[in-house]
Formats: sequence, structure tokens, C-alpha cells
Amino acid sequence: MADNNKKWEEISRRYRAYLHLEKHLAHNSIESYMQDLHQFCHFILRCYDLAPKSVERPHIERYMEWLYEKGSKKTSQARQLSGIKSFFNYLLLNEQIESSPVELIEPPKPSRHLPDTLSVEEINNIISSIDYSTTKGLRDRAIIEVLYSCGLRVSELCNLRLSDLFFGEGYIRVIGKGNKQRLVPISGVARDRIQLYKEVRGETNQDILFLSNRGSKLTRVMIFTIIKQAAQRAGIDKSISPHTLRHSFATHLLEGGANIRQVQQMLGHESILTTEVYTHLDTKHLKQTIDTHLHIDN
Repeated sequence: MADNNKKWEEISRRYRAYLHLEKHLAHNSIESYMQDLHQFCHFILRCYDLAPKSVERPHIERYMEWLYEKGSKKTSQARQLSGIKSFFNYLLLNEQIESSPVELIEPPKPSRHLPDTLSVEEINNIISSIDYSTTKGLRDRAIIEVLYSCGLRVSELCNLRLSDLFFGEGYIRVIGKGNKQRLVPISGVARDRIQLYKEVRGETNQDILFLSNRGSKLTRVMIFTIIKQAAQRAGIDKSISPHTLRHSFATHLLEGGANIRQVQQMLGHESILTTEVYTHLDTKHLKQTIDTHLHIDN
């Protein structure tokens, strides 16, 4: 072990000089790289007693498993792997190895932080907290109902036009990401609340459905404020945004046994995997939902 330990120490000194003189990294960045390298070096020597140029992919994969087992966060694991990759790229650059053992190792994907989900009762409480005696109140009630019952993105709601409403057919036309259009069913309640708002907002040349007090298109920030204030009045102590309503829409549909492909289409997701990750459903329930649909498709 003594010989290999000396090899690690020698090449670590040269690597530090490389980071400083050629990569021009700041002192704190260099120290961070070197601390991570020292931990990796200690692991390799203790478990395998190998020189730097003898390290292979399985050794690095075992190191990543060890990081996971000791409770390192995914961001920390990804940073460690990035540092190891930089070190072996240095060895490759100096022709001390013929190929990098890190090349095909994928970094751990960061966990997706999904928003809180509202219950149906909480959504009803939010809507009930709005004063319906004003034009603004009728507008805000319609906005929240459409966001939830149609599962729209906030940008899609801001751009919703009168010419996108097909109440006779029971759907609305939505312009989503990449200017892609989709047809989304609209509930009778949402339709009625839009109608009430249209009746009191007065005549306008604007084709945009939801307007500010000045007659202009609402912004994302305005929608966020409307929902946040309504949630506060309802006494809901959660982090609420327009996305919370869309997220709740998808979750409630799937919990009720809805076809996941249909939910995917209504949300405008390119991949069904996005719809799967999007929900707070337990894995067993979601798997049953997906398996049932795939059985029907086949």
C-alpha cells in the first residue's frame, strides 16, 4: 500500500498545480476538488490498494454505491463524480491512461421536488373564499376553476382566448409548449363560471378571455397573486401556486382511476414518464393504473 499511496500523493500534487495554473480555478474550488479526490483516493487504497492508473470502472461504481450507502445527497454524489471525471481526464490528457474509466458512468439524477397537492375540499375552500359580488371576484373564481378542472399551465391560462372556447362541444382549445394545440374537456361548473364572468366584464376588442382591471392580459405574477391571496383567506398553510392546481388535477384524476394516457394528453406532456413523475400517487397504485391501460392497449 505504501508504494501506491506515494503514487497518489505525487499525482495529486501535480493535479493541484494543473487546476491552479492551467484551469485557473479559485482557491476554494481547488480545495473542494482536492478534498473529494482525497476521499476517493482513501477509498481506493483501503478497498483495492490500486495506483491511479489501475482504477477501473467497477471500482468507481462501487465508490458511488458507498457514497449512496452512507447517505450522501444526490447533488453531493454528482459533484463527487464530476471531480473524479476531471481527475481522470487530467490523466488522459497527460497520457497516463488510454481511456477514462468514468466515461460511461451516469451521474445520479437529482430528485424532483413536486409541489404540494390540494384536496378537493381545500380547492373548494379557496374558491369559496372569493367575493363573487365583484367583477374581479367572478373572474378570479373562473380562473381557479379553469386552472384546476382543465389542468392548465399558467401561461396557457393567460393566453386563453374567447375563440378557444367550444362550450357546445364541451372542450377548450389550449396552446401549449412549442405552440402545440390540444383539446381539453371543460366541466359544466367551469363553463358556467366563465359565462358569468363574460357577462359582467363588458364589451371589449380583446380576444383574450381573462383581463386585468385595465383591460389588458393578465400576467403570470398576477395569477400567482390571485391564487396565493385566496389560499391565505381560506386558511391553507401550504406553498400554493398555479402549478399546484394543475398538479392536483392530475393526481385526483389518476387516484380516481383515470386512464393515464388520457391524463397525459390533457396535460400536454410529451412523455408518459412526465405524467408518472408528476403525481403524488403511491407506486403500487400508479403501477396498477399503467398496467391496466397497457393491457387494454394490447
